[in-house]
Amino acid sequence: MNETPQAPHPVPSPPKHPLTQPIAIVGAADDAPKRGRRRRRRRGRGRLPERAIVFVGPMAAGKTSLGRRVAKDLGVQFVDSDAVFQSRHGVITEFFERQGEPEFRRIEAEIIAEQLAQPGLRILALGGGAVLTESTRVLLRGHPVVLLMTTQAAVLRTANLSRRPLLRDDPEAWGRILAVRKPLYEEVADVTFRTDRATKEQLSKRVIEWARARGRRDARKAAAQAAQTTQQREA
Repeated sequence: MNETPQAPHPVPSPPKHPLTQPIAIVGAADDAPKRGRRRRRRRGRGRLPERAIVFVGPMAAGKTSLGRRVAKDLGVQFVDSDAVFQSRHGVITEFFERQGEPEFRRIEAEIIAEQLAQPGLRILALGGGAVLTESTRVLLRGHPVVLLMTTQAAVLRTANLSRRPLLRDDPEAWGRILAVRKPLYEEVADVTFRTDRATKEQLSKRVIEWARARGRRDARKAAAQAAQTTQQREA
C-alpha cells in the first residue's frame, strides 16, 4: 500500500458530503405511506390475546401434545392443569380412590381458577372432565377456548392404553363419556379443531392463525369500548 507523505502543517479539507446535509433517499417520500401501512398490517398480524388460551376436549384428544406445540411456536408458557394437580396431590387415579371425584373436582376447579387469573398470554390445557364444574365454565367465558375433537377409533388406535386403564378395561367408555360432556364442551368453546384429520404442525398453524384473528377482534372491541367510555365522560 502506497502512502502519501503528510505536509508539515496539514489543513483538513471539508468532507465531500457534510454531515449537516441530508442524504436524499430516492423514492422515500413516495414510499413512506406504503411502508407505514405495511408496518401496521404486520403489527395486526402479530397481535394475540393478552390472556390464557384454553384447550378443552375429551380424553386423549391431544390437548397436552398440541398445546405444548402451540406454546413452543408462540414462545409462551404451557400449563397442564392435570400436571399441576399431580405435582401437588399425587396421581389422579389414586386420589380418586382415596378422596373421591367431588373432592378432585373441587381442587381441580381451584387450580384452573388460579391459572386463569395469571396475566398475559399462556396456553392452558384442561383435563377432560374439567367442564363438568359450573364455576370453571363461567370463568372460561372470559378466555379464548379451543375445543379439540377426535373419534373413539382414533383414540383406541393411537392412545397409550397402559396409561389409560379406563380405556384399556372398557374401550366403549370413551364414547359414553363424550356423549355426556360434548354439550358442555360446545358451550364453552369458541372454535373446534379435529386432531385426527391433520398433523400437529398443521394444527398448530391453524390454532395460531385463529388466535391472531381473535386477538385483533379483542383489540378492536377494547378500543371501541374505550372510545364509548370517553364519549360518555365528555357528554
